[in-house]
Amino acid sequence: MDKLYIEEKTFEKEDFTQNFLGIAEYEYCRFINCDFSNSDLGNIVFMECEFDACNLSMAKIHKTAFRNAKFKNCKMLGLQWETCNEIGLSVSFDNCNLSHCSFYKTKLKKTIFKDSKLQEVDFSDSDLTSSLLVNCDLSGAAFENTILEKADLRTSYNFSIDPERNRLKKAKFSLSGLIGLLNKYDLEIK
Repeated sequence: MDKLYIEEKTFEKEDFTQNFLGIAEYEYCRFINCDFSNSDLGNIVFMECEFDACNLSMAKIHKTAFRNAKFKNCKMLGLQWETCNEIGLSVSFDNCNLSHCSFYKTKLKKTIFKDSKLQEVDFSDSDLTSSLLVNCDLSGAAFENTILEKADLRTSYNFSIDPERNRLKKAKFSLSGLIGLLNKYDLEIK
């Protein structure tokens, strides 16, 4: 049976916690003020889709494909990104709350995180090569064996990254951000 194909449709103020979004390929669709919290979005394909002011907290994204998906003003607590379909994974986040998400072993090359909360996020073993983290709160975020080569964290804050346990070649940090690279040494920097 062929998968349903939905193109250029706008979904506004839909409650997908009660009426689940059907398994389909959604292309050039917009989701505005929709509630996906705790929903099962498994096996759905989102291509060139935009999510604005949506709640996706604790949604199940097992084998979900996000191809050039844009999230703006979204609440996305506790998502397990490592379970989604990694083929063609391409996402961007603008003013989103991604706290308590796991990106364990996820390939996020050239991903844009802008003005977002990334508190207690797990970036262990992920690849953030050439990613841009603009004005993001990284309190308690885990970086272990993370590839941050050419990543730009100059305006992000509250991070703690061990240079000996992560790949940082040509990564960009501000002078004030250097403290987050030296935490393990228990230095007093004034």
